[in-house]
Amino acid sequence: MCGIIAFSDPQVEHKEETINSMMKLIQHRGPNIDGCGNFTDDKVAMGFVRLSVIDLKSGAQPLYNEDNSILVTFNGEIYNYQSLRKELINAGHDFKTATDTEVLLHGYEEWGMAGTLKRIRGMFAYFIYDTNKQTMYGARDFFGIKPLYYYLQGETFIVGSEIKSFMRHPNFKMELNKKAVKPYLMNQYNDLKETLFKNVYRFPAGHWFEYSNGHLTTHKYWDAQYNIDDDRSEEEVIDQIDKTVTESVKLHNIADVKVGSFLSEGVDSSYVTSVLKPQEVFSVNFANGPFDEASVAKELADENGLNFNVETVDAKEAFDDFPEMQYHLDEPDANPSVVPLWYLCRLARRKVTVALSGEGADELFAGYVNYGMHSKNDTIKSIASRLHNLPEKKRQLAAKMIKKMPNFPGKTQLYTWAAEPSDYYTGESWIYDPTQPSIFTSNQANLVLQGDYQNNLTINSIYQDDFGKVKDVDDVKQMQYIDLHHFMFSDILQKADKISMAHSLELRVPFLDRKVAEVANNIPTKMLLNKNGSKQAFRKAALRHLPEDFAKRPKLGFPVPVKDWLEEEEYCDQVRDLFEESWVNEIFNQRQILRLLQDNYEGKINGRRQIWTIYTFLVWYKLFFIDFDNTVKKYGHVQPEVQALMDSGKLV
Repeated sequence: MCGIIAFSDPQVEHKEETINSMMKLIQHRGPNIDGCGNFTDDKVAMGFVRLSVIDLKSGAQPLYNEDNSILVTFNGEIYNYQSLRKELINAGHDFKTATDTEVLLHGYEEWGMAGTLKRIRGMFAYFIYDTNKQTMYGARDFFGIKPLYYYLQGETFIVGSEIKSFMRHPNFKMELNKKAVKPYLMNQYNDLKETLFKNVYRFPAGHWFEYSNGHLTTHKYWDAQYNIDDDRSEEEVIDQIDKTVTESVKLHNIADVKVGSFLSEGVDSSYVTSVLKPQEVFSVNFANGPFDEASVAKELADENGLNFNVETVDAKEAFDDFPEMQYHLDEPDANPSVVPLWYLCRLARRKVTVALSGEGADELFAGYVNYGMHSKNDTIKSIASRLHNLPEKKRQLAAKMIKKMPNFPGKTQLYTWAAEPSDYYTGESWIYDPTQPSIFTSNQANLVLQGDYQNNLTINSIYQDDFGKVKDVDDVKQMQYIDLHHFMFSDILQKADKISMAHSLELRVPFLDRKVAEVANNIPTKMLLNKNGSKQAFRKAALRHLPEDFAKRPKLGFPVPVKDWLEEEEYCDQVRDLFEESWVNEIFNQRQILRLLQDNYEGKINGRRQIWTIYTFLVWYKLFFIDFDNTVKKYGHVQPEVQALMDSGKLV
């Protein structure tokens, strides 16, 4: 795993000096100094930092083609590179290394960008510079597993793995994107295409670009398609799931370094671990936490003869390390799972360079409770089912009537089964509380923000373009598509990459493979979500590798005791101290947010999610906008456990 950065700017005279200073801010992504490199000419500068995983000795980048006219820098893994390499050698290409990177280089020569992207399986962000055409090309993987951001203002074009490196470019203007603050508060992460840094955008998943003569052109090469195959039996579907998942896990195990896996008590990571059977598995627990994930996960590890590693985290450690987490994320992310992921990656990096995780199964195989019946009341279930089966016009009329009614038990259930998903669906936050479909509602967010930060955006309005792309598929597939392009893209994958790479750990996600997605997307919803629960066909496939109780376990993740922390005086005071800083009033209504904090502490309300979201934003803002240089001095380093490996000569 690596980090890449590039720019085109005729106003920058000392390109090599600039690109090197930018590379330093992403050194944690690639601490192998011997594998780092750069390229500059009068048009562009490209930089690369390396974490060696495949071909440890000769994989330094940039890599060049036979006549040095084309070069590539690459972050990620191409899992089917070996078969493509043979094909390219047969076509006459000369390979200098055994890396997967070189397949992208010669693939461009043989098939072009579009042709190469049709053939590869993997996670990636990469740049190709063709000196003959004076054109830079780039691409991001199918789901957005590997990050890629860009900044385009006038003649300045910057593109790379992490936004923080942009800040060392002399013509980058660092400015808060005020319109993104409210969407962040509603969703606990920013879900706009433009980041919280003004004029910095996330490059879309499944797209490639070309930049030439000051012009940026993007092209889509892949997106989720739902071609439902109703002719297969359930047993055939289960066979296909298990065959494809097993193949993907095995492909994701290709490496010249040690590979481990994360393991919670849920079916997703258990499925991956049971197929992979790595020597080392990793889990995390919280002192005084609401659930004990580790003991259940250990049972599975012991049953398979795997070495189980666990770390227990306490509140003080979490609060002390939280600013460093947000520094590495680039944008604030208030998803509490950021915290256990930090310690999980730190633990894993002490023993392995690569770890596999279970992200993506819920989005692809309909695992979230908000996709289906989340009421335990049989009467409500019965009425909701009948509403859902009404003719479309009658169903829409019923939805409007229910929405206007006063709140009553089951209202959410009835409304969501009568309405169209594009009218109500607000994503993953329903997992935590079906009656509160966002962290802040639109009105609530405006109440705590100062005037310059208020706007009319709602979460649902942000989703409408994507709903339009899947309006002809069933309701559950529509919601899966939204989560894949929003919650998965903007939250889960961003934190997975940034937190793992903060520890110089490569995190692989075998469910987020395009072949797995093609299988999942063509399964009839009734085989996945029905009266027996969620992910049904998937769970039955997992049963071929897991004990029955593991295959049927509900989703928990790694529960974080934020509620308990905020009810402790020490940590409530720590949050209050930040809320009371003078600069906070420029963005937030301090009286409102301090009242929210106090009411939660006194038990008058349960405002933990709202408080944590504000707290996260303020921690992040202070790091980047109050004193960025000191932030870099404090956190811009390779993690201690990685430095120890470097010092001992054991780092790969």
